[in-house]
Amino acid sequence: MKAEIIAVGTELLLGQVVNTNATFLSEELAALGIDVYYHSVVGDNPNRLAELLITAEKRSELIVLCGGLGPTEDDLTKQVTAQHVGQELVRDPAGYAQLAAFFKTRKGVMTENNLRQTLVFKDGIALPNNNGLAVGIFYQNETHTYLLLPGPPSELKTMVLEQVNPLLKRAFPQKEQLISRVLRYYGIGESALAASLTDLIAGQTNPTIAPYAKPNEVTLRLTVKTTNPEQGIKQLDELEAVIQSRVGTFFYGYGEQNSLVEVVVGLLKEKEKTVTAAESLTAGLFQATLGTVPGVSEVFPGGFVTYSAALKSKLLDIDPALLRRFGTVSRECAEAMAIQARHAAGTDYAVSFTGVAGPDALEGQPKGTVWIALASAKGVTSDCYTFSRDRAYIRHSAVMAGLDLIRKELLS
Repeated sequence: MKAEIIAVGTELLLGQVVNTNATFLSEELAALGIDVYYHSVVGDNPNRLAELLITAEKRSELIVLCGGLGPTEDDLTKQVTAQHVGQELVRDPAGYAQLAAFFKTRKGVMTENNLRQTLVFKDGIALPNNNGLAVGIFYQNETHTYLLLPGPPSELKTMVLEQVNPLLKRAFPQKEQLISRVLRYYGIGESALAASLTDLIAGQTNPTIAPYAKPNEVTLRLTVKTTNPEQGIKQLDELEAVIQSRVGTFFYGYGEQNSLVEVVVGLLKEKEKTVTAAESLTAGLFQATLGTVPGVSEVFPGGFVTYSAALKSKLLDIDPALLRRFGTVSRECAEAMAIQARHAAGTDYAVSFTGVAGPDALEGQPKGTVWIALASAKGVTSDCYTFSRDRAYIRHSAVMAGLDLIRKELLS
């Protein structure tokens, strides 16, 4: 079965919003055995959208539209598609009840344009929106299937996982299915990882190997096409074993939605350990990154941001003489920060960051020089890193290195 994804929104064409929905939808459809042959983006223009629907129908059986289901005048996806397929738009009772409850809770006034979000095709299936107000639509006629989904990724993803995938599985059962596994690596670049697997990548047939470079990490997606899920998983296991024998030193976890910080927080919870941080050049970025993980308060009571030498002395009780002698961009400063932060917070671990994010040198040290220290009951260790690129990337690189230090310590 051939599918086509149409993203609707002028903001996408202007580059104001990144079209992450297309990537997500392609992966989900591929996992169902549905081939995506075309991606299109069209602005909030009814004539161009109508033209694109005609083109899409000539080359695809499943047409997925995302965006343009909201309450404003330029949200015309439902109206244009309904006219195109000859469907009357009617109010979805469940969607209307949800909309009314929303405004009642907010004590706001529901204006007429908000009702547009509750419209569905008369002969279609309404798709509840558990993260928003715009109701989705699943509609089939004699020749094509149409999916109309909201644009915000948080709404679209939930709708696809909870509503769309079960519908598609029932409507289009596939003998073959794709099974994917994502392996995540830190501390090795994409080129080095690919070089270690050159023969496997060159000779791949089924399963396949696809490396992806992400900021400060690399992922491998292993995918097998099979009619026998058990056999497919066995094939992935065998391929992964060969891969890990070569680059397993850098492996930290599985999953497209996983991250190094989630793995570290999970390990801290599992081992019932706590961590704090003292940050200089990262200016709280490490602690903010920890804060993205739900339940992190179980293992992270708080920390310190000490940019200046004066605050390093005041908040962390570091001897000013040490800072004058060695400077703030030094092993001695990083280790003192970690030791004092751990003592002040009463945690099992403390990580510290001090260095030069740029753009200028500091204390005779070039941009990208970063000292990171880790203190624990066993003492304190530290190392000097040299990171490149811009200021934001250097700070992110430091945070990732600090997370990996904690991960390795927890696993040691």
